[in-house]
Amino acid sequence: MIKISNRITLQDNELEWQFIRSSGAGGQHLNKVSTAAQLIFDINASSLPDIYKERLIAKADHRITKSGKIIIKCQASRSQDANRQTALEQFILLVASVGHTAKKRVATKPTKGSQRRRIDAKKQRGATKALRQDKSSY
Repeated sequence: MIKISNRITLQDNELEWQFIRSSGAGGQHLNKVSTAAQLIFDINASSLPDIYKERLIAKADHRITKSGKIIIKCQASRSQDANRQTALEQFILLVASVGHTAKKRVATKPTKGSQRRRIDAKKQRGATKALRQDKSSY
């Protein structure tokens, strides 16, 4: 059981794991052991609420394919278990990120005082620059 939030959990069988060889330098150990973990999650076939599915598919993230699958590859560690755990944490953060709704912005007007202070500051700056000008060249 994978806990996304207080109300949302996923079954372990909804995640597909593949273990592949890591790329990069590492020598003999790297060439013979499949330590990189690749997590594959089908959004459309999952038990997530519809709002989560819609937001995940609409999210602009390189880990989400056009066919509606999340693919997270982790090869940071030399340990398969550590890479699996890191990929799972990234997956939980990704899915949980679409659960938060942004607060609606309320349009406001600047106060009279703030407008007056802004204009006064602009006048002061202009006066300072006017003092720097060489008036003899006119």
